Amino acid sequence: MPNHPPAVILLSGGLDSATTLAIARAEGFDPFAISFRYGQRHAIEIQAATRIAQAMRVRRHVTCDIDLRTFGASALTADIAVPKSRSLDEMSHDIPITYVPARNTIFLSFALAYAEVVGAFDIFIGVNALDYSGYPDCRPEYIEAFEKMANLATRAGVEGKCQLRLHAPLVHMSKAEIIRKGLELGVDYSLTRSCYDPAPDGTACGQCDSCLLRLKGFKENGIADPIEYKKC
Repeated sequence: MPNHPPAVILLSGGLDSATTLAIARAEGFDPFAISFRYGQRHAIEIQAATRIAQAMRVRRHVTCDIDLRTFGASALTADIAVPKSRSLDEMSHDIPITYVPARNTIFLSFALAYAEVVGAFDIFIGVNALDYSGYPDCRPEYIEAFEKMANLATRAGVEGKCQLRLHAPLVHMSKAEIIRKGLELGVDYSLTRSCYDPAPDGTACGQCDSCLLRLKGFKENGIADPIEYKKC
């Protein structure tokens, strides 16, 4: 994409990150995607990220290996049950056990290094402050703080060549609004995977917080979710 500035996109393989990638492309950026194999039980999302990167023609897609099972303490990286069938009210109280300690800080640090290598001054992350309001690293003030730190910790920032910008375009959007935006931009949501506790074949459980919020978002748009869910 000549004359299009490079941008690093955190691409998990889920609905939010796919939409964020589409937004970055629509804003004229040449996307470089980064994904993480961090010991998550829902590793099926890595395959999804690869499909999305190919379908959306990113310039380069890298996958980093970090084993956060070393620390555990999360239902996604330890032998802890993933919460199921919770109400929206239950989801909005306290920090859920699916929170992975410092995950976004770790991921953004890798993305920052990647950005320096490819000459990008823009990083996109699909965090959302409306869903999972208890996640401390999904809040606007966290995004602002990391951006400030990034400009203190990089060669470009110190030399004053250009200020790095951390974009969180979904931070104030509901799941329904995110899906609506993605559909407007042509995102193929059948390629995405969001479930925290999928079956071995990748079928979504339909009962974890991530599945319930995703299903709610599609329902509010009056359309069916194109991925397969476990039959009850």
